[in-house]
Amino acid sequence: MKNLMLCLLANFSVILSYSQNSPGIFDADTDVGNVQKHGSVMYDPSSQEYTVEGAGTNMWFGHDEFHFVYKKMKGDFIVRTTAAFIGKGVEQHRKWGWMVRTSLDSSSTHINGVVHGDGLTSLQFRRTTGANTEEIKMPITGADVVQLERKGKVYTLSVAKNGDLFTEQQLSDVDLGDDVYVGIFVCSHNPAVIEKAVFRNVRIVVPAPDTLVPYKQYIGSHLELMDVSNGFSKIIYQSKGSIQAPNWMNDGNRLLYNADGLLYTFDLKTTTPTLLNTGSAKQNNNDHVMSFDGKMLGISNYDKERKGSIVYTLPVTGGEPKRITETAPSYLHGWSPDGKFLIFTGQRNNEFDIYKIPSSGGKEIQLTTAKGLDDGSEFTPDGQFIYFNSARTGTMQIWRMKPDGSNQEQITNDSLNNWFPHVSPDGKSIVYITFGKDVSASDHPFYKHVYIRMMPVSGGPSKVIAYLYGGQGTINTPSWSPDSKKIAFISNTNLLFPIFPTAK
Repeated sequence: MKNLMLCLLANFSVILSYSQNSPGIFDADTDVGNVQKHGSVMYDPSSQEYTVEGAGTNMWFGHDEFHFVYKKMKGDFIVRTTAAFIGKGVEQHRKWGWMVRTSLDSSSTHINGVVHGDGLTSLQFRRTTGANTEEIKMPITGADVVQLERKGKVYTLSVAKNGDLFTEQQLSDVDLGDDVYVGIFVCSHNPAVIEKAVFRNVRIVVPAPDTLVPYKQYIGSHLELMDVSNGFSKIIYQSKGSIQAPNWMNDGNRLLYNADGLLYTFDLKTTTPTLLNTGSAKQNNNDHVMSFDGKMLGISNYDKERKGSIVYTLPVTGGEPKRITETAPSYLHGWSPDGKFLIFTGQRNNEFDIYKIPSSGGKEIQLTTAKGLDDGSEFTPDGQFIYFNSARTGTMQIWRMKPDGSNQEQITNDSLNNWFPHVSPDGKSIVYITFGKDVSASDHPFYKHVYIRMMPVSGGPSKVIAYLYGGQGTINTPSWSPDSKKIAFISNTNLLFPIFPTAK
């Protein structure tokens, strides 16, 4: 009983220290304005959720009253959350959202993305100290996801109902200065009432600078796990460098990812990475895939002699790899369920197509011949189909075909660019990453606004399950948990937080 009490007290002290001193990833919290009832924040480290209580007459006219959970910031940033009020509430115009302020004074200049109790979703701003607040109403109501980005002097509000694509609104003629307070807030719109909201998937991102040289310079990485049933994700590990493409291993207790040309296993209980022995293969990219039985690992490693990527296999426990393909470049993407074949993208005759090859080595068999890039091939668990992405119609879309390359059919059809379909172990769902129109159909670069979407394996409506800053390395490889309930992925930022495990 004594040990149990000590454990409970220790857990309580952790939560207390977060809520009283530094609430999670934020610096502090405070009431802004002369509120009658004091607000508060509680950060739960187990779920990484913030529960914010706030009162206040309003956030309008020339002054504001609300509760603010904030971080001091400079330069460019992206902030995002999924949130909702708790309970029916009293006032229709109670508010939650993201706030950027010049100061903590109640009449400060500010820009905020706000969702009201009646669903009104808007971009609000005060141009000068003490001036009346102005508003741009968004075309959707009842947003669940709010993202506010600053790039230079341009602010972009992006909002969505959970599962939908973002709707955006820009503001470029309000200058708050470089040093600002950035955070989440709650206002009750009634001085005698406390309202409460829960904020999940709270992210503060410092993006890559415009001067960054792709594939030579990198920013930090967050390793995240997501429950696909509700879209709630947790950061479980972070690195100052680039870690990429987490696979979930068959035991359900470990992940596999690549970093700096090497492969690491990651223990989910201890949040500790361990270097995997890949023998002479020291320039691995993010195309590592385990066989369906979990015994073998396929990798793509740069071959100096062939001056490009070559496919190899080795035991999942590590060892000296065996070369499978002879021609570079060859980028591995999947195994057949029976373990007899590997499928990969190869550049042959100036075209990138999908090939399969016996997993013991042998003759390549070309499966696609259409003009344009074909990539990201992956077998379904029953072996009936190979899913892949193809740019043959002008944008990158998800396709599928029979294992012999026949019956190629398009599964997605939109104006965005969809990559790397991954079929759940139960064979029911597919997740894939979506790049915007700012990216070429044949490219999947680092450090972009992307979505992770999910759809039924047979096709049909897709829904967004993750809104993030990432891209290359986010979800290149199969990353489903063995029970098909979660996925692992990488998001990126130059800002790391002391409350999450970090690479030494």
